Amino acid sequence: MTLEHTPRPSWLTFDCYGTLIQWDEGLRAAVQKILRLKGAPDIPPADLIALHDRYEHQLEQERPHRSFREVSDQSVRMALEALGLRSDAGDGRILTDGIGAMPPFPEVVGALRRLKELGFKLCIVSNTDDDIIAGNVAQLGGTIDRVITAQQAGAYKPARRLFDYAHAELGVSRHDVVHICASPHLDHAAARDIGFRCVWIDRGVRAPLPDYTPDATLARLDEVPGLFQKLGW
Repeated sequence: MTLEHTPRPSWLTFDCYGTLIQWDEGLRAAVQKILRLKGAPDIPPADLIALHDRYEHQLEQERPHRSFREVSDQSVRMALEALGLRSDAGDGRILTDGIGAMPPFPEVVGALRRLKELGFKLCIVSNTDDDIIAGNVAQLGGTIDRVITAQQAGAYKPARRLFDYAHAELGVSRHDVVHICASPHLDHAAARDIGFRCVWIDRGVRAPLPDYTPDATLARLDEVPGLFQKLGW
């Protein structure tokens, strides 16, 4: 499937972290700080990140729903213990307290402004809590019309419940949106299972799913307005 010969969307939905906000860079800095405080600077940050990501994803799928702060605190603790390191109550806050200050990618605010000029309404759909993402949204130049979080929906990506909740809140069906994202294992999995249109911002750090091809693949967010103009949108 491609975007050609499909209708202009009324809303554009966006993944936040890794798509608009420099998540990987911020996560690496937080993990390096945690390892320094543990007296373990020789442990590769990638090892702790991989464990944290695995446990976080597992915890997000469990019921009842827990806040992102709770999930992150527990996944950091589990990852540290798996590496043989002692965990403390404040370890998870080193990450979660810093998320709101993570900056957007350099091209993001200009690209969002251009999409607004083209008449699109913009919504973020994110696996986070309202108070955490507020600091990131404040850095996006007033371009975002709506923010839908896992906290509001009571579910995390790639669960259908989060996207169904977002579409209901926006008053649209899956056919009325195009989702723009950087995460194959979360957003692409949802696009594959639900059937909404999807543009992948491939920043070169994540592998695609073997059983899904996005409707378009671009390297940077500022390529999106040009693509949509070529489509006559």
